[in-house]
Amino acid sequence: MGIFDKGIKKTNRGFFDRISHAIIGKAKVDEDLLDAMEEALIATDMGVDTTMKIIENLEERVSRDKYVSIQELAQMLREEIAALLDADSESDDSAQDAALPFDFSKKPYVVMVVGVNGVGKTTTIGKLASRLKSMGKKVVLGAADTFRAAAVDQLTIWAERAGVDIVKQEMGSDPASVAYDTLKSAVAKNADVVLIDTAGRLHNRIDLMNELTKIRNVMRKVVPDAPHEVLLVLDASTGQNAFQQAKEFSRATDITSLAITKLDGTAKGGVVVGVVDQFKVPVKFVGIGEGVDDLKVFNKREFVADLFSVDDLE
Repeated sequence: MGIFDKGIKKTNRGFFDRISHAIIGKAKVDEDLLDAMEEALIATDMGVDTTMKIIENLEERVSRDKYVSIQELAQMLREEIAALLDADSESDDSAQDAALPFDFSKKPYVVMVVGVNGVGKTTTIGKLASRLKSMGKKVVLGAADTFRAAAVDQLTIWAERAGVDIVKQEMGSDPASVAYDTLKSAVAKNADVVLIDTAGRLHNRIDLMNELTKIRNVMRKVVPDAPHEVLLVLDASTGQNAFQQAKEFSRATDITSLAITKLDGTAKGGVVVGVVDQFKVPVKFVGIGEGVDDLKVFNKREFVADLFSVDDLE
């Protein structure tokens, strides 16, 4: 069992359920099977553009190789999807799951976490903090989502649970001020990593852009090259809405990496592939459960192996 098997079994099972009727009784690939595969990929919320790219490549390979078995087609599918995930150059390193894909030579390493409310943004920060703490890293959290009292309270609970420091102000305070104080505290404490929570609002993109730009500029007064990473958290279960969220946040700030949550509760795991393909931003983390250890470092090979397991065709 791969590390992602628990989380994406629904996607895997749903995909093969959809094409099973086209496979039964066939010894090789034909147009009906490719059509069924196209429909199945779209149903995983991989997106039409990404799906068509995959199907066209498969058609070319099948035509070139003349005879292709069902098992060979499944392997081709995995190879095509892996190629689309190459935006995440670090995902090939199997050792990544034992650590975290952060550049700890930069101290403090500053991560600004963005995403709409409800996607698991604050929980992702808490799980990251816990993981970092277990690695012996000194972590400071910044509660810059000052528009919701619940966000500050939730982050405080995670900070206490993980045993890390948190910087916060009263609800309604200037988020940039919180970010500034957080970095000042982190530098004074010689912290290794800073995780900044931000407000998840998309109702007015101009306001969002201005706020995130202000936070970035203020942090640079303390750490000149901060943030070192802008991590966008997306909920896999929202399907096509995840694409829209990625589009809006990409307009508002320079997204450098992705965390995809709630893969355990959806049959739409294809959204991971579609978002990476469309926005050319690497996935660094995936959430496959509620437990503190259920935030996994993304590994392209294991993800694809679990997403479309050849065993399901046998």
